Order: sequence, then C-alpha cells, then structure tokens
Amino acid sequence: MNAKVAKLINEQINKEFYSAYLYLEFANYYGAEGLDGFENWYRVQAQEERDHAMLFYQYLQNNNEKVTFEAIAKPECELTDHMAPLKAALKHEQYVTSLINTIYAAAYEEKDFRTMQLLDWFVKEQGEEEKTASDLITKMELYGSDSKGLYMLNSELAARTYAAPSLVL
Repeated sequence: MNAKVAKLINEQINKEFYSAYLYLEFANYYGAEGLDGFENWYRVQAQEERDHAMLFYQYLQNNNEKVTFEAIAKPECELTDHMAPLKAALKHEQYVTSLINTIYAAAYEEKDFRTMQLLDWFVKEQGEEEKTASDLITKMELYGSDSKGLYMLNSELAARTYAAPSLVL
C-alpha cells in the first residue's frame, strides 16, 4: 500500500473516533434537555462513526499496515439551542466528506484500486450522512418551535436503531 494513502487512512481512523466523540457530546446535550429521541439518534450516530473507524482499522490491518492512534480532541462546540447540534453535525459531515475525497484522490493518483473500491462505500455513505443531517435541520425548522411538532420529531428519532455496516474488506 502506498505510504501516503496509508497515512491518510490512519488519520481518518482518528477523525472517525473524533466524530463519535462529537456525536456523543450532542447526545449528552439532548439528554440534558429532555429530548431522549434526539439523544438516541446521536448515540446511534456515534456507534456508526466508531464502526467506520474500525472498518478503516481492519482495512489497514488486512494490508499489513501499522495503525497509530493519536489523542482524540475534546469536542469544542457551542450548544446554545436545539438547532445548534444539527447545524454542527451537517458542517462536520461536510468536513468528513472532504477528508474521504482527499483519501480517494490520493488512492486514484497511486492507482490503488482496492482502496478506491473501499472508499466507494464511504463516498456513498457520506452522501447519505449529509442528506440526513440536512433533513434533520429542515424538520427542526418546520416543527421544532411547536411543542407538539418537537414531540413528534423526538419520537421519530427515538425509534432509530443501529445496524452495523455490511462491507466486505
């Protein structure tokens, strides 16, 4: 495996774990606000991000590359209202998309087709992540200021369950 591609994937592992920390911070915020559905949604999201990190971890392991863990930064975000985590999540997902694109570009440059195939799944996943984050903002804008609407949205988010990704490495 090309050293630059391996380095970028290793960095991505740490960034995915940071994503899990960030989403747990959002879950913590919503839990304190009494919005257990939102809390659930972000707890599930954190699990998804941890699994993304582990997919990259396993991929490097399968390619005899050493994984190096770095310190994971504390999430620094102002959670001043119910909309703040949703907007921060969309911004963060857009950032993660840019990171995946950078790895993909490096793999493409090296003609690392196996890594590109792995990343195809992540490219698709990021499209879904950004759409979901955007949809949550739209729903909060439509229903969030109405207590009954917020209750219904919270109930909808409470129903989310986790399904591990089915990706063959």
